[in-house]
Amino acid sequence: MEFIPLFFQEKLSLINPHGSIGVVTLWSKVDYVQQRFRQAGVNLDPQTSPIALFGTLYGNGLRELLRNLLYNPQIQVLLICGRNRSGSREELEKFFDQGLESGDSKLVSYQALPSGEAVQTCRIRGTGRLIDSLVRPQHFGAPPQLQWLGEPQEPATLERIAQFFATWKPSPGPSVNELPRQAIPLPQVAISHFPSNPRAHTVVRESPLAAWKELLYIISRFGQPVTLKKGERLELSNLKVVVEQPTFEPEATLQAHNFDPEQLRHYQAGILQGEKEADETYNYGHRLRQYFGLDGLQAGIQRLQADPEDRKAYVVLWDNRRDLEAPEGHPCLVSLFFRRFEEKLTLTATFRTHNALDAWLINLYGLMAIQQYVAQAAALPPGAITVISHSISIDRRELDRALEVIGHRPFEIRQDPCGYFRISLDQGEIVVEHRWGDVTLKTYRSDKARQLQHRLARDLALSDLNHALYLGRQLARAEQCLEDGQEFIQE
Repeated sequence: MEFIPLFFQEKLSLINPHGSIGVVTLWSKVDYVQQRFRQAGVNLDPQTSPIALFGTLYGNGLRELLRNLLYNPQIQVLLICGRNRSGSREELEKFFDQGLESGDSKLVSYQALPSGEAVQTCRIRGTGRLIDSLVRPQHFGAPPQLQWLGEPQEPATLERIAQFFATWKPSPGPSVNELPRQAIPLPQVAISHFPSNPRAHTVVRESPLAAWKELLYIISRFGQPVTLKKGERLELSNLKVVVEQPTFEPEATLQAHNFDPEQLRHYQAGILQGEKEADETYNYGHRLRQYFGLDGLQAGIQRLQADPEDRKAYVVLWDNRRDLEAPEGHPCLVSLFFRRFEEKLTLTATFRTHNALDAWLINLYGLMAIQQYVAQAAALPPGAITVISHSISIDRRELDRALEVIGHRPFEIRQDPCGYFRISLDQGEIVVEHRWGDVTLKTYRSDKARQLQHRLARDLALSDLNHALYLGRQLARAEQCLEDGQEFIQE
């Protein structure tokens, strides 16, 4: 029987297609492991070698490997020789030794096959590896023998390789002709959301609309599915959004996003009023200016007028005595904090819950009115607004509308607030200058890009993902130029 791979054909190194041994190199380079096998005296002749192929097994690829084995049942032995960086060796071993168990996941599920057959999400027992239910150990009429030989760079590994082949004999098990090929389809993964820390997302943008679009994208991609009394939601916790220049945007721009500029102005005027109508359980203006028997905005203004550095201009809207027990009328906006920062009046607003699609931008325009009102009275120019949403979500039924708002996300280069880097070569080393404007904050030197990477990460020297990818690319180029003796010019 000839080895015919169903998956990863271009990544497998075939030796003798009629061989009965496969070599799994885990994270090690295939050509290096092959070199070590040659050094151990193993026959790698394409006509006579007992080895059919070499192939890697990183953190993924196990589903494809198992299907390749089922389609090529002549593989009697899997030799494992490589760096085991992600636990893929144990996952492979425990698949055959311990089998599968139910692996319900909020993140990963599988689409049904075209035939309508359902595909369950399973977990390899004793591991965290999720896998589909279509391939199980019992599908293997003659499970391959797994043999761990060690990491290829270790001297003892050569001895183990040589010893294995000195004593190995083909298994007297079922004839290859008695084991039919099995072509089991690979199911499509259905992802409910992408993994992240759902409590650590931050958005920083210049304008309100840009910030709103970005937060919608983040929730649509990373929001955790939850079931509330109101229905199914995609939710993040403690989302922080900073709007650096919170100004009223052009009317045409707002109208293009289905916002009525006049209604926004009406909302801004209303949030500064203290009255509550008979048909209202609460409103923000009333909570801010009358509810507690004190005009919170005016009290905050007086503190800032007396001392611009005062840190007690903090206004709350949540009333524990009522809101923890009342069946309705709970404010979503729960606190405001005014603080002079870099000679401007900044505002930090905290929301208990937030409807990202229909309420966030409108609420921000209300906050802009509050900030401008307090800033004018305190004789301070308005600065950034920060909005912290303890629970912010999108109704899953409205996800298509959110995606339409997000639209096409063009690539953009944003200035890293941590500064920039100037890279050069000097006396056999890579020199990295961490700069801000015309000032060099710190200089890093090494002949290895990896060491510079670790030092920069340790110092939190940059904060932008695109900047980090760019810097890594430049460091790799610089190291290569250093090794080749070529001139390095930073891109």
